[in-house]
Amino acid sequence: MSRACAAERTGRRGVAAAAGLAAWLAAAGAAWAGGPSLTLDLGGGPGATATVVQVLILLTVLSLAPAFFIMVTAFTRIVIVLSFLRQAIGTPQAPPNQVLISLALFLTFFIMAPVWDRVYQGALQPYMAEQITHEEALTRGLEPVRAFMLRQVREKDLGLFVELSGRPAPARPEDLPTHVVIPAFVLSELRIAFQIGFLIYIPFLVVDMVVASVLMSMGMMLLPPVAISLPFKLILFVLADGWYLVVGSMVRSFH
Repeated sequence: MSRACAAERTGRRGVAAAAGLAAWLAAAGAAWAGGPSLTLDLGGGPGATATVVQVLILLTVLSLAPAFFIMVTAFTRIVIVLSFLRQAIGTPQAPPNQVLISLALFLTFFIMAPVWDRVYQGALQPYMAEQITHEEALTRGLEPVRAFMLRQVREKDLGLFVELSGRPAPARPEDLPTHVVIPAFVLSELRIAFQIGFLIYIPFLVVDMVVASVLMSMGMMLLPPVAISLPFKLILFVLADGWYLVVGSMVRSFH
């Protein structure tokens, strides 16, 4: 009997709790229905469609901004070289990806600082002061970035994309459209990054070969050479001040 009474009391409490929750939800719904709301009025005039298109273009540009940042700056070369360095040493997880990407970003900011300063002085500052239109600001802002890319790009890569675009070769590289300069610049950056990666691999490859030869001469063929050569590669990199040499060489390669 006591158990039956306890079960009945528990059931009544559950029903009361459910009824209270339903009343609270109803009150909250009524309060929300009469509460503040956010609406976006684009107008119903002839310019409403143009405004919607401009908003869509702006959102598209903002979503592609990281890709633009990677493709038109020094980030591509730096991050590939640092990745090659990590693989050449034989430590695929050290430094971790967060440290590697952060180092590549700060080096990119350091290298691109003069370019960003010219973009700010020549395009962004006059545009915020309402002295020029956004079309003129975009044109002025692209000029320093294009000049940076044209200093690094190979003439052969430019010729390839000019040929693929089917347009006649201009008298000067500065007359090329931006959609031709960017892929040529990326191709040149990949080539230079792989060249630097090859040069980085050579000393560590020599260490691996020496360690493997010594192990074979001692009859330790079952012992993996990588496990023995890793400490020697690390001490070689530290004694040679490898980070100083690699970072300094990468930054100087853009000047």
